[in-house]
Amino acid sequence: MERLRKELYEFRLLLRSVPTVVVTMFVLAVFSMNLLANKSLALPFDWLALDCGILVSWFAFLAMDMITKHFGPKGATEISVLAILINLAFCLLFFISSQVPGVWGESYVPGSEALLNSALDNTFGGTWYVLAGSTVAFLASSFVNNFLNYLVGSAFRKNPNGLVAYISRSSISTAVGQFTDNLVFALLVSHSFFGWSLVQCLTCAFTGMLMELLCEVLFTAAGYRLCQKWQREQVGKEYLDYRKRKELALV
Repeated sequence: MERLRKELYEFRLLLRSVPTVVVTMFVLAVFSMNLLANKSLALPFDWLALDCGILVSWFAFLAMDMITKHFGPKGATEISVLAILINLAFCLLFFISSQVPGVWGESYVPGSEALLNSALDNTFGGTWYVLAGSTVAFLASSFVNNFLNYLVGSAFRKNPNGLVAYISRSSISTAVGQFTDNLVFALLVSHSFFGWSLVQCLTCAFTGMLMELLCEVLFTAAGYRLCQKWQREQVGKEYLDYRKRKELALV
């Protein structure tokens, strides 16, 4: 009971320490990428299958990389779990809304009202196995991304806070994390419910990882500068000091 109380106190410190805008954008990205995943991208390549979730999923991993760099992998993973719980709560609200009798504004097309209204309800209401698969996939990829980011960063002894170290830890962890996210979802949902082969699951996971990694790399420099700014301004000092005291007490 005492340990739980301390963990809750530490989590409250974390929430007070991580910049509100970053947490807000992170939560919005997690929620939006699951909703936008309902729309596929029209691409001229048969071997490449992507959905519109890619437009925002890169930000979730960029935010996790920044939080891991400054607050540590444990803090980043806890923020990820919080985002998942908020996402599930709003998905439940969207499902309830889809079951409430009513008509969507976009369904007013003569002769197609019922069909379009049902389609919109199904889109926003979601499918249980898609939501479950995306939740498990993002939880697994968050853990992989955050702790791999920390491990890669720990390998840089001379200049762990330099740009090269940040790019290395961010790129490697994001690549592996995105691949994990795509592959777990493909195996749990696409393979189990849509009959995808294992080769298709692996191909989709790899190509999706490359595209999402490219999106994040474009903003890596901005993430690095923001982390440097946090360090100069001692953002989250109360949380970081508490973590140091806790670690010293365990030695």
